[in-house]
Amino acid sequence: MAALHSFSAAARHGGFSKAADEIGLTQSAVSRQIAHLEDWLGLPLFDRAGRRVALNAQGEAYAAAIAPALDVIRRATAKALAPRSDRTVNLATLPSFGMRWLAPRLPHLTSRHPDLLVNFAARTDEFDFAQEPFDAAIHFGRPDWPGAKHDLLFRERSIPVVAPQLIGGLKTPADLARLPLLTQSFRQDAWARWFDLAGVSPRPALRAGPSFAHFLMLAQAAAAGAGAALIPSFLIEPELASGALVQAFDLPMSGQEAYYLVYPADQSDNLGFAQLRDWIIEESREEAYRAAP
Repeated sequence: MAALHSFSAAARHGGFSKAADEIGLTQSAVSRQIAHLEDWLGLPLFDRAGRRVALNAQGEAYAAAIAPALDVIRRATAKALAPRSDRTVNLATLPSFGMRWLAPRLPHLTSRHPDLLVNFAARTDEFDFAQEPFDAAIHFGRPDWPGAKHDLLFRERSIPVVAPQLIGGLKTPADLARLPLLTQSFRQDAWARWFDLAGVSPRPALRAGPSFAHFLMLAQAAAAGAGAALIPSFLIEPELASGALVQAFDLPMSGQEAYYLVYPADQSDNLGFAQLRDWIIEESREEAYRAAP
């Protein structure tokens, strides 16, 4: 590991001197560690010309190959060394869900458990809990997060919305096809499914508009008049209440996917997490009732 650590630092810095400064060894010690690694591998990783060294093609390939494994080891070690408390919970959440559903409800959690500290981080991708500093995550989709337990929170109701200035020309669902149809990046087929739900036949030619990674960006574009958008209603309650967005037709769309609280099995023994879990499930009941057909 010492040899790999020295080599990784030297590969990043392009030489032994700065690598030695980073890891707290002498330049000659770094040089010896890398020489040992080269002897063990049976191939040179650096080209040497006097005191000058340069990473060669074999070294570049090896550095790229071992970097992910070393990063996993660093993260796992940092997680193992971090002080643990059952009064602190680290939760990864989808950005829009965190901003519009979790954050406004935090005073309820604080009033119930004033000594519980919940740290939130925005994440959209699945990850391995063993390699990340999170106790739980908010997941949208099916209950298929590898190696995790799933608590169903609620399903969503996506509704077609437009800016107020666009609503006048919409008499039937088919009229929406005349507008640019804004989409969320991972739901490119949402409009096609909605027109099928609305019974529009034959399906009209759809005017593809821009796509957005996050629903709140999508909502802002729709409110500005950029086109029509399909957005989960619970994420745009402020815009609907203020009139910044108007529901075009009372035809909400739901699917088999849902929001889940996901977590490793051993989290059940953590009192702080158990309190957070109970609170989230309780808060989600109202949303689940509203989303029911």
